[in-house]
Amino acid sequence: MFIQTESTPNPATLKFLPGRVVLEGNPREFLTAEEAAASPLAAALYEIPGVAGVFFGADFITVTTRTGDWAHLKPAVLGVIMEHFMSGAPILTTAEVAAGDEDFDPADAETVSSIKELLDTRVRPAVAADGGDITFRAYKDGIVYLNMRGACAGCPSSTATLRNGIQNLLRHFLPDVREVRAVA
Repeated sequence: MFIQTESTPNPATLKFLPGRVVLEGNPREFLTAEEAAASPLAAALYEIPGVAGVFFGADFITVTTRTGDWAHLKPAVLGVIMEHFMSGAPILTTAEVAAGDEDFDPADAETVSSIKELLDTRVRPAVAADGGDITFRAYKDGIVYLNMRGACAGCPSSTATLRNGIQNLLRHFLPDVREVRAVA
C-alpha cells in the first residue's frame, strides 16, 4: 500500500492520501483522544505522541501536530494508517455524530439554503483539496458563522480565506450577507 502525503496551508497539519475511500458521508473531526474512541484509526493516531487533531475526509486524512516535528511524526502516522487499512478494521465503530445544530431565523431559510449551496459547490471542494472542511453553523443579522475543521482549523491563512475568499463570494451572490466569521 502506498500512501501519499501533501503539505497543507497549515504548517502544523499534513494530508495523507491512502488511495482509497476513507470515510463515506460527512467528514469527521476528532479534537481529543476521548472523541477518537469512536474510531479505531483515530484512536491509534492519538497514541502517537504529539498528535493534536485528526480529520477524515472522503479520501484523505489530515493529522495536526502540537510539536511541528514532522520528521519524527510522519513515519509513525504513515505506519498507523497503513496498519489500519491492511487490517480491514472499520473507520468508525459508533454511529456518526450530527454535525451540530444550525441557528438561523426561519424567515432566512432561502438565504441559508443559498449559502449552503455555494459552500457545497464552490468552497468545500477547494478546502478539501487543502485537507480541511468548512460547514455552515449560523446566519444572524447578515453575518454567516462557519465552522472550520481539519487543516483549516488554526491555519495561518484561514482569516484570509474567510475574508477574501468566502466572504467576497457570498456577498457577490447574496447582497444580504455582510460578514463571515469562524466559530468553534
